[in-house]
Amino acid sequence: MFSVVDLFCGAGGFSRGFKEAGFDIALGLENLEPVAETYMENFPEAEVIVEDIQRVRAEEIERLVGKPDVVIGGPPCEPFTKANPKRRENPLDRLYEDPIGRLVLHFVRIVGDLKPKVFVMENVPSIVDGELRNALKREFKEAGYGEVYFNFLRAEDYGTPSHRLRVFISNIRIKPRPLKERVVVIEAIGDLPDPRSMHDIPNHEPVPISPRRLKRIAKLRWGESLIRYRGAGGEVYTNLTRLHPYKIAPTVMGSSRFIHPFDNRLLTVREHARLMGFPDDHIFIGGRDLQFNQVGEAVPVPLAKAIALEVKKKLEEMERGDS
Repeated sequence: MFSVVDLFCGAGGFSRGFKEAGFDIALGLENLEPVAETYMENFPEAEVIVEDIQRVRAEEIERLVGKPDVVIGGPPCEPFTKANPKRRENPLDRLYEDPIGRLVLHFVRIVGDLKPKVFVMENVPSIVDGELRNALKREFKEAGYGEVYFNFLRAEDYGTPSHRLRVFISNIRIKPRPLKERVVVIEAIGDLPDPRSMHDIPNHEPVPISPRRLKRIAKLRWGESLIRYRGAGGEVYTNLTRLHPYKIAPTVMGSSRFIHPFDNRLLTVREHARLMGFPDDHIFIGGRDLQFNQVGEAVPVPLAKAIALEVKKKLEEMERGDS
């Protein structure tokens, strides 16, 4: 069984996909205690380091789990995303000057020291804006990986009921075959009971909403939003959107709150998790906003699994000496 280390493990969407593809989840690294608790709950077999990646050395990981076959992770995207109106003007400053952007360089550092057969780093497509693509190639080359591929994948092509375009930077080409069938909102959440009823589904509690706001959302039709704002590139982003039952949901972000297609209420954490392809036995720990955040910052599970199966194929080829 091939082993995986997840460097920005969060709630474990990326790890979950690899686990479902038959990998051994050896270790997760997460700097927030309650988020790390979520990961521990769902991956009891894994070692977990609760620490800022800047203070973690590859030797520490190796001492705990040996050299992994694969290193994965999704460093924070805030410095790079167009949805952040405060992101830095110069693309290179986002990587080298922004303290959060610099966490990407720590991913590269640990990959360079651990030398896995395959690494996969997830982020928003704008992480390759301008000179950033060449800068990242250069950083990975210095870490020992001359071949770097920028794999752009859409989560909805692999069975995720929400839209999400992300880049997966790797030393291998990752191009899973898209599924023919798309999963729409009602197929993902339609069988869940009313959160106010008696049920035993975790993270499916009603989300409070003020009477004033309730009155306003009652008037929204499918696809309409209560909140609109502009991102860094002038794009319009929305929130408090009433989902269309027969379409794929918009991108689920940590700050996203959606309105049920048929009921005048906000979606629960579990419904958000369903829109990201998490199984119901994947539990989220912490306050409600933190739970929503954990879901929205994850790699959607069906996409993670599709990637993992491609990585597995490549590792098996390497073992046979095909490449």
